[in-house]
Amino acid sequence: MTQQPASAGESSFLTDIWYVAGWGHELTPGTRTARTIMDQPLVLFRTEAGAVAALEDRCCHRAMPLSEGMVVGENIRCTYHGLEFAADGACVRIPAQDKIPATARVRRYPLVEKDALLWIWMGDAAKADPAAIPNHPWHNDPGWAWRSAHYDVQGNWQLLVDNLMDLSHLPYIHPRTIGGDPELHFKTPTQATRLADGVRVERRMPSSVPPPTYVAAAGFAGLVDRWQEIEFHPMFIRIHTGACDEGTGAYDGDRSHGLSMLGFHGITPETEGTTHYFWSMATNITQGDIPDLVFEQTARTFKEDQIVLEMQQRRIAREPGRPMLDIASDVGGRQTRQFIQRLFRAQRGEDTAAA
Repeated sequence: MTQQPASAGESSFLTDIWYVAGWGHELTPGTRTARTIMDQPLVLFRTEAGAVAALEDRCCHRAMPLSEGMVVGENIRCTYHGLEFAADGACVRIPAQDKIPATARVRRYPLVEKDALLWIWMGDAAKADPAAIPNHPWHNDPGWAWRSAHYDVQGNWQLLVDNLMDLSHLPYIHPRTIGGDPELHFKTPTQATRLADGVRVERRMPSSVPPPTYVAAAGFAGLVDRWQEIEFHPMFIRIHTGACDEGTGAYDGDRSHGLSMLGFHGITPETEGTTHYFWSMATNITQGDIPDLVFEQTARTFKEDQIVLEMQQRRIAREPGRPMLDIASDVGGRQTRQFIQRLFRAQRGEDTAAA
């Protein structure tokens, strides 16, 4: 079976969904940052009172990037001629001019802060429902310690989805951290399930030799029962991996005595060929330097993934229409691509059921 690759030639994005635009800690009161999402230059800012906002990064007067300006109270000021814009995009001040035209405004994008993440809606603002923003309670749970990062990946967003939905590459790309025995990974059955709003992949690896990161974090001395549970939702992936000592109930619902690593992966297209990768790693072992160790080793593995994705993108860019072969371990990624294509058809009005 073959599939078309994600290529820089694709001309559309899924618009009417919530995307991660950043981490809340990136914006302290009175600060702003420039960010491109779906080829749209944006300015994200936090008012001095603490509210967050996202506007197009272009002053309506002379097209100066608003991100070059500064936050003044609850507004952002253009550095060129001093026009000020409120969080809703309306111009509220023009120096030396009392009357402000109704047309003096810039586009506003709904931006909501939740669970330490900044979520943005790039489509029709009237359809943006904050209640539909995913929950990620691990960022607020004192029983878990977590760290976060933002990588700029020089590759199409679909390549990152493919990478995360198929973890059989772990022993080859990440042998020094979370990998393991290649034969074990490829012999492990992969169960993929279509969800109402995504795809779930499950893999169990009983009686496994624990990989280096697991030993360093949890001190495993013998064989372990491992699990990999992946859920795709547009447009993020949550991955729960970990292990318990062999035969101690890892598959019976109680994993509190083992090592759990809960990864959040926000996948946000920057352009057709580049992607914002906002990720965090949480662990249930919170003592000492274990959270830092888990984060540092995870960061190393994700940097390795980034190198792979960027090499793929360079090859795909040379022949954008060339198909790629599926193998057995691609079942989760294949179902995810099919799910995404249904969303694209619905967006084009071709499939109302998918919507």
